[in-house]
Amino acid sequence: MHFYNFFSGIINFLQHIHPEYVWVILLLCSFVSILILLRFFGESGLYIYIGIAIVAANIQVLKAVKFSVYSQPIALGTILFTSTYLCTDILAEYFGYSSARKGVYLGFVAMVLMTLFMTLAIAFQPIDPAAVGPHFQWALDNHYHIEAIFSPAPTLLVAGMFAYLISQLNDVWSFLKIKKLTHGRFLWLRNTTSTLLSTFIDNVIFSFLAWIILAKYPLPLKTVWYTYILGTYWLRVIVTFLTIPIIYGAYYCLPKNKKP
Repeated sequence: MHFYNFFSGIINFLQHIHPEYVWVILLLCSFVSILILLRFFGESGLYIYIGIAIVAANIQVLKAVKFSVYSQPIALGTILFTSTYLCTDILAEYFGYSSARKGVYLGFVAMVLMTLFMTLAIAFQPIDPAAVGPHFQWALDNHYHIEAIFSPAPTLLVAGMFAYLISQLNDVWSFLKIKKLTHGRFLWLRNTTSTLLSTFIDNVIFSFLAWIILAKYPLPLKTVWYTYILGTYWLRVIVTFLTIPIIYGAYYCLPKNKKP
């Protein structure tokens, strides 16, 4: 009970401060996690992060938040998803093309398996408290909570993974292409350029597929454009430029045997 009250207190506190502050906390947690996992687990640590971030981002996107700096509500998931491009850029820069491509595919597999496992969990017949006793009411309540979160997953999976594969593979390709054209100079340039281009591709493909083409109840084009494309892209631009010191700092977190 004390642990429950502790975490409930933290959530309650964060819900009463400006969303921008919580956004910064999430951003810092994301960047610090990447560097720590890289330091202690090398490229395997980044694979772990990519898998978790892809799954979490596809859950977070179901929640929209109103920020004071933008007139329209904005879907969450932007920080985590954009940070996966940072991971593939780090993999491409310090571990090579094959490692970066493996990270993309592992992220895809993580989301497919998560969707499969949670779909099967929902498929189990929920408990009837009238038959097993009222003290199991919590199990029925949790069934509906899980169903509410993961029922849209197949649609989001098709939209998200189609956009994910195209945009992430483009990110790896364009990152290394720019590296070749600039003769290995200007790490910040290839990091930001490849990510800005690729995240916009992802934003457009995912939004049109998830909220219009495959949606059970299609959203108006204006809503999709302002809330899900432009509404999140400007955040992706901010996150992308904030990754510049992280990708340079990643060098100092590399395992000793992996430093160039």
